[in-house]
Amino acid sequence: MSFIPFDSKCFKKLKEKFQYLFDEELINEFCQFGQLKDFESDELLIDIGDQITHMPLVLNGSIKIMTEDDDENELLLYYLELGDTCAVTMSCCTKKTKSTIRAFAETDTEILFVPVDKMDEWMVKYKSWRTYVLDSYNERLNEMLAALDNIVFHSMEERIKKYVEDKVWVAKSKMLKISHADIANDLHTSRVVVSRIMKKLEQEGIIKQHRGALQILNV
Repeated sequence: MSFIPFDSKCFKKLKEKFQYLFDEELINEFCQFGQLKDFESDELLIDIGDQITHMPLVLNGSIKIMTEDDDENELLLYYLELGDTCAVTMSCCTKKTKSTIRAFAETDTEILFVPVDKMDEWMVKYKSWRTYVLDSYNERLNEMLAALDNIVFHSMEERIKKYVEDKVWVAKSKMLKISHADIANDLHTSRVVVSRIMKKLEQEGIIKQHRGALQILNV
């Protein structure tokens, strides 16, 4: 993984992105110890079983966080956007265990990677970092509970509608480049089921289907 070295422009960028979250002294430490990396859409950031050495903070774009069952079937957990980090990754960092999630760039994405060995030090040194870590755990837990609730208590049609709404929010566009197979994989269902529901949603005027893309008309 090749990183971009920090310079004055990088510091200015971090200050613009994170001054509402972190002390300026902490941002200075980001510059000293952090590393920047750009990812293209659909590029893998972290895989299940990877040894975690750095924790990601999103500067631009968005990340899709997936988990996997015993049969190696994937399931979408949540998305990360500007200022977010992955609570599951933080947990792996603190326990010094390997990654239990798979993370993909949902769009072209820029990430600040923070070294694991600085996390405990910053928890003691900076109140803003403690608050950020605790808030991140709480937000990601709520999102995972919402994902579980969606699986257990909602029909597949309702889950697909929620999935499409989330995609529109993340992409900031109502034209989504996504296939039925992609949706089926993210929601842990079959492509046949997705195709049937998509046809129904199109008949209801909610979506319009194109080759390899969906146009969202009413969400």
